[in-house]
This record gives sequence, structure tokens and C-alpha cells, in this order.
Amino acid sequence: MACERQTGKQLNLYLCKKNFNQLKTKQMNPLDEQVNEPQPVEAVAEKKKKKDKKDKKPSRGIETMFRISAANSVRVSEMADNKAHIMISVNSIVISVVLAFLIKNIEEYMHLLIPTIMLVLVNIATITFAVLATRPKVSKGVFTPQQVEEKSVNLLYFGSFYNMTYPDYKDAVNKMMNDAEFLYGSLTKDIYWQGKVLGRKYRLLRIAYSIFMYGMIASVLAFVIASFFK
Repeated sequence: MACERQTGKQLNLYLCKKNFNQLKTKQMNPLDEQVNEPQPVEAVAEKKKKKDKKDKKPSRGIETMFRISAANSVRVSEMADNKAHIMISVNSIVISVVLAFLIKNIEEYMHLLIPTIMLVLVNIATITFAVLATRPKVSKGVFTPQQVEEKSVNLLYFGSFYNMTYPDYKDAVNKMMNDAEFLYGSLTKDIYWQGKVLGRKYRLLRIAYSIFMYGMIASVLAFVIASFFK
């Protein structure tokens, strides 16, 4: 009887040690079964598809970039218009004052006729280039369904659609909003053409300011010379 109890006790002790070792091994390597277990091909493909879709989704940083670029373009365009208006106003005042003075006193100041004509021509040339810088250029305002399909039309610029009917424009805009490539391509195109317009404005303004600066210097020198040799 004592021998049977001793044998049963040893057997239970052996089984407890075995179960403890198995549990300890499982706790040390809890991911072995998951790592070794092969995943279905469909699950892997679906996971990769979701990841690619997430990577292709435009981030908030891109939208912020477009917003800041558009705001900068508007601000720079307003600065160019203000500079042009300053040139137009100043030179218009100079022409009015000079012509009024010359007409009243032309017989007394005949020796200043040539410098006065030079000054007036400088003012007129400056005004001409300042007006060209601010003169708007508008396209036909019509787009075709083929341009929408090819994603070649800029639906964000009023010059592309102001002669279109509202239903046609609405359908085109809906297609653009449902196509991320079309939408962000239109934003990129809009910023690009705004830059082209600004480049033309500032190029003409530079010419206007150069004519005004060098022309005024030449006119003042002409007035000085004419005063000495009257």
C-alpha cells in the first residue's frame, strides 16, 4: 500500500514538471505558432492593396501646400496691380501739370519745349507698359467633353468655363472631384498659369519702372542743359 502511494506520488510529480516545462516554453515563444502559420494569399493581397491605397491618398500637407501657393499668388498679383496703379497715377499727374504749364507759357519758355516733349514721351511710355501689365487677358470660356475626358481643361479658372451652361460645368466638376488625379492636376495647372501671368505682369512692370527711372533722369538733364543754353 505504501509502495503504491509512493509510485502515484512520483507519477503526479513527473506530470506536473512536464506540464510546467511545456507552459514555460509556450510563454517564452508565444508567437511561434502565429509566425509559422502561413497566411492565405487573398488576405496578403488585400492587406497590400489597402496599404497601397493609403499611400496614394493625398495627405493634408499637399492640400496645405496648394492653399498657401494660391494665397501667395493672389497676394503677389495684388502687389503688382498696386505698383502699376502707382505708375499710372504719377505719370498721369506729371503729364497734366507739364502740359498745363507749357500751354500757358509756351512763348516764354520755348527753349524748354524739347525737354518737355521728352518728359511727356517718357510718361506716356511708362503708362503704356503699366496698363499692359494690368490689362486682363481672357480666353473663350468654353471647354469640350473631350477635354474633360483627357483632363486637359482647368475647371478652376473662370476663363475656361464662363461661357458654359451650369449643368455642363457641374457635370465636369463632379467628374473632377471623383478623380483625385484630375483634381490635383487642375490645382497644379492653376498655380502654374497664375505664375505665368505674374511673370508677364512683373516683366512689363520692370520695363515701365526702367523707362520711368532712366527717362526722368534724361529729362531732368535736358531741362538743365536747355536752361543753360537758352
